[in-house]
Amino acid sequence: MSPHRIALLFNANKVYDRQIIAGIGDYLKSTRMVWDLFMEEDFRSRTVGIQNWRGDGIIADYDDPTVAEALSGLPIPVVAVGGSYANESQYPAKVPYVATDNVELVRLAYVHLIEQGLQHFAFYGLPPLPGNRWAQEREVAFCNMVEHDGLQGIVYRGSQTSAGGWGLAQEEMVSWVRSLPKPIGIITVTDARARQLLQACVVADTPVPEQIAVVGIDNDPIAQLLGRIPLSSVIQGAEEMGRRAAQILHQMLHGGDHSNVRIVVPPAGLSVQTSSLHQPLKSPHVMRARHYIRQYAHLGIKTEQVAQYVGISRSLLEEHFKRELKKTVHDTILEHKLEMARGMLSDTSMPLAEIAVRCGFTTLQYMYAVFRRVYNCTPREFVKSARG
Repeated sequence: MSPHRIALLFNANKVYDRQIIAGIGDYLKSTRMVWDLFMEEDFRSRTVGIQNWRGDGIIADYDDPTVAEALSGLPIPVVAVGGSYANESQYPAKVPYVATDNVELVRLAYVHLIEQGLQHFAFYGLPPLPGNRWAQEREVAFCNMVEHDGLQGIVYRGSQTSAGGWGLAQEEMVSWVRSLPKPIGIITVTDARARQLLQACVVADTPVPEQIAVVGIDNDPIAQLLGRIPLSSVIQGAEEMGRRAAQILHQMLHGGDHSNVRIVVPPAGLSVQTSSLHQPLKSPHVMRARHYIRQYAHLGIKTEQVAQYVGISRSLLEEHFKRELKKTVHDTILEHKLEMARGMLSDTSMPLAEIAVRCGFTTLQYMYAVFRRVYNCTPREFVKSARG
């Protein structure tokens, strides 16, 4: 018996889509099924000629309205994957649908920011375009939550990103950041938007998370790699969505009727990093100093450079640090280097010497000495202990 021929219509250049595909693959492995999978060579979702495709089934991203339109009326089983909707009429008729829970994604981020002691909240979303309906659902969820709590939420949508218009878009975002009441917690509709926001905070010279605490959605490793400040992010249940979609299609291929199935998958959790760990500080000097340290600790900066940036003497800055944080400026710089090193050590393919240089340690031996002094173990032993 030849394997079923299944098309996966996703933009696998996005982490969310890749995780869904990973879930489909996991289901196939766990059930020992063999599907002949079709995807575009460049991992994009194209529907040209899909009506003539001679396959047995399709799992597709229905957040893209062109995909939903192209697949309507096909005589083969189709399973839709996308965002959840408050209005049932938004779901496609007679097509099984597996959705991410947009409301719970936002709620997880919102509750976390409340737990940080924040009282002002904002949402950085996307322009209201047909392909961004999932983003609009998240924005509405945010507005409903703050309204329920008697608060006034601030919404900023910005513009679609493009190389040509990015300069103006960033200027507008910097102005928005400077205009916000502070301290404030901001939920971004995706990690990509969070990365843009963190860049704007650097340009606006606004400390994160002392004045702006940020939580993204997707837990995208690329956003972490490209950002200077580790990003807190809600982890979507995308792999589970892929598994459920594959299970439904499997049953449909064997005669099951799932045309009215609606499955909403909750988030898998929250990855808490530096960007959202708001710590109220009384001293504006400490706030500015920590902002500078987060940006440049990996360059091997010294206490004198931090004091120069803040605009006060080294001795006065040290007094503020000891009073506010009960530690020295040097200790704070070292803590940030260690934080960076801990994140990089999870990549076992990266040489330790390279990690030491990237994190601002003068030599590999110095990094070893610091780990032994602080953690009483070597860097590799620290990773093994953390995994255990």
